[in-house]
Amino acid sequence: MIRLNILLEDTVLKIFISLLLFFICISCGIRNKEYAENVLPYSEFPQEKELKGEVIELDTALFRCPFRIRVGGDKAIVMDLHGIDYYAHLFQYPSFRYLSSFGRRGDSPTEMLSIENVRFYNHQVWILDANKRELTRLGFSSSSDSLLRDEAVTLDEDILRPLDFAIYNDTTFIIPDYSGKNRLCWLNDDGKLVKKIGAIPSINNQALRKARPALAQAWRSFIDYNSHNGVLAMVTQLGEVLEVYNLKDRTEVIRIGENGEPKFKIFEGYGISSGIMGFSDVQVTDNAIYAVFHGTTFKEIVRQNGHLPDGGKYIYVFSLKGEPLCKYMLDHYVYGIWVDETTKTIIATDINNDQPIVRFQCG
Repeated sequence: MIRLNILLEDTVLKIFISLLLFFICISCGIRNKEYAENVLPYSEFPQEKELKGEVIELDTALFRCPFRIRVGGDKAIVMDLHGIDYYAHLFQYPSFRYLSSFGRRGDSPTEMLSIENVRFYNHQVWILDANKRELTRLGFSSSSDSLLRDEAVTLDEDILRPLDFAIYNDTTFIIPDYSGKNRLCWLNDDGKLVKKIGAIPSINNQALRKARPALAQAWRSFIDYNSHNGVLAMVTQLGEVLEVYNLKDRTEVIRIGENGEPKFKIFEGYGISSGIMGFSDVQVTDNAIYAVFHGTTFKEIVRQNGHLPDGGKYIYVFSLKGEPLCKYMLDHYVYGIWVDETTKTIIATDINNDQPIVRFQCG
């Protein structure tokens, strides 16, 4: 009888161990199926710091929606997403003395229908007009206090409405791909498509199979590229995803935060956001990646009925390999940033304030 009990216990133990190993294998199989090796989660930052902003008083009121700020040498440009007469304004930096406005709103050949981003490059300025499907190059006047239109590049018809761009080199632009097939498009200086790279790192298999255009809408992203270190960073406007492409060694790392990938519902072929507002700007410096994060749910936005301040109160700092380094908690809601590592300064745009330029010291 005792021997029989021992045999039964031994058999039960073996069955239990077999079942445990089976479920472990199933779990590992699912994980490997869902996530590639280069997709890594993050939840906490080793450092958290509060930053108090200093409002920079401007001598003129120009803005309706100051969405982006860019600095090149002793000049700064503030981009106004909904400018009445002009979409962008030039200032002396760091004094922020107003110099001039450019990017006149209108439908003539030399005017703009929209503005998505602006970039300094080789002492010149490039701006993207998605509605006209144009990248326009501007040069400084002899007095250096205004910008004059030099040339316009019409984008390839295969490029779906672009919301951002980066300059890779003298002859190449990079634009996010919104077809749902890839992540990034390479264009030559004639605006022609050269190649595409990357894939949407989603685990929404149903959308990947049946609703790629809607998936691409949900995964719309902002980008920045640093030619010194070859790092291109891409952050999702919805959800909490950072993609880091090292274009020198051709490696890619994807970091997904606690809010996960962009969430959406499909309605008549379109992706309707149902999760959170994610990132609104990103900058790759020589030493790190800085990104403005919102984290506000769409339920909360609807519940507040327009009374919630617009923007993000966090700046996330990652290493050039996507490792979380620091979380800055701000006393202003901001949209766009410019980071100056030499002076340990972050300049940001606060669209809720009549004086929208804010300076943070992060040293």
